[in-house]
Amino acid sequence: MSATAGGRMPLIEHLRELRSRVVKVATVIALGSALGWFFYNQIIVALAAPVCDLKAAQESGASTCGALYISGVLGPLNLQIKVALLSGIILTAPVWLYQLWAFIAPALHRREKRNSVLFIVAATPFFAAGTYLGYTILPIAVEVLFGFTPSALTNLVRFDDYLDFVLRAILMFGIAFELPVFLVTFNLIGFLSGNAILKPWRIWVFAITLFVAGFTPSADPLSMIALTVPLIALYLLAGGIAILNDRRRARKPIAGDI
Repeated sequence: MSATAGGRMPLIEHLRELRSRVVKVATVIALGSALGWFFYNQIIVALAAPVCDLKAAQESGASTCGALYISGVLGPLNLQIKVALLSGIILTAPVWLYQLWAFIAPALHRREKRNSVLFIVAATPFFAAGTYLGYTILPIAVEVLFGFTPSALTNLVRFDDYLDFVLRAILMFGIAFELPVFLVTFNLIGFLSGNAILKPWRIWVFAITLFVAGFTPSADPLSMIALTVPLIALYLLAGGIAILNDRRRARKPIAGDI
């Protein structure tokens, strides 16, 4: 990709770069979805565990598994496609996160590009930590939500709705945990200062709480607290790291003068 001396590129080149990144992301997600399709049964067995023992039901030849059911002629096919696609997005997160950053990186100077390596290195473990937390609290969240069912009534849950809720919750937890990675990386490249991150902390806390309430698939208080508290802690940690980096950066010119 060609760029001008000032690090800028023509609009047409920018659009071509975007198209190239989108094609790469779509290809990788398609490959990840193929893996999700191949391991479909293992995936649904693991995700259905909070509601029923699907593996035992399959081995015993049972016609039902807890409160879960599938309806419609196309229901089973739609379910497998949805699970494969969302699984592919989750499995290939390191790749599309890298492509996202690589699309931004050409506008940075060489030194800033070196600092941006932190984003690539840290994005994957933070995403993995978020998805693991989402999967860990899943059984408790499901139990809490099912607890609102009135007595003497049976809560029948469509399997595709249930798995859609589960996979979106896991994906949302993973994406949310990328917040400190973005903040620290933007600080390292000089886009955000530590004071700019921490000074409006009340707005950040409110925005995080609003984000969790609006975009988390589960509306139960437990899931919201389980995501809100770590996010606020990670935000404060990112701000603290940015402050330390700003102080280190401010001392460098003085050391050079001596």
